[in-house]
Amino acid sequence: MSKDIGLFYGSTTGNTESCAELIATAIGWDRIDLHELAADGLDRLEEYRYLILGIPTWDYGELQEDWSDVWAELDELDLNGVKCALFGLGDQVGYGEWFLDAMGALHDKLVSRGAEMCGYFPINGYQYEASKALTEEQDCFVGLGLDEDCQSELTADRIARWVPTVLDAFDA
Repeated sequence: MSKDIGLFYGSTTGNTESCAELIATAIGWDRIDLHELAADGLDRLEEYRYLILGIPTWDYGELQEDWSDVWAELDELDLNGVKCALFGLGDQVGYGEWFLDAMGALHDKLVSRGAEMCGYFPINGYQYEASKALTEEQDCFVGLGLDEDCQSELTADRIARWVPTVLDAFDA
């Protein structure tokens, strides 16, 4: 039997996978199912009341290949009434002009499919040039921003601060 929370992620280098596992640990493994897109695709996504989706940004604001492979399938989903939180990985220094852009694109796609988004995270403590993952007010990212290249020492604390806000929004 599935749990209420499904976490789907794409990971090429293993960084997004490691962060997904840290998030699952913070939530509790008894409450969440992890799905790697390369292995599982999106087939089970609509089984969950609550979703957490993890997406790294590649190069110049591009989608990671696992997400690129399923991108068109997202247009077929009915996410009305589904609460969804995002986490994204990026490199503030090497690709500061495109920091977390893929997370912004995923956010917009999910909103267009009816998802109720939550888990926005303050931009304080980040040093980047531009991002398409900002809220309209530009004081938060549309999900948890993580940078394993330049700020990996802050990942555990950021996850610890983010997870309770997501669970509150999920009523879980």
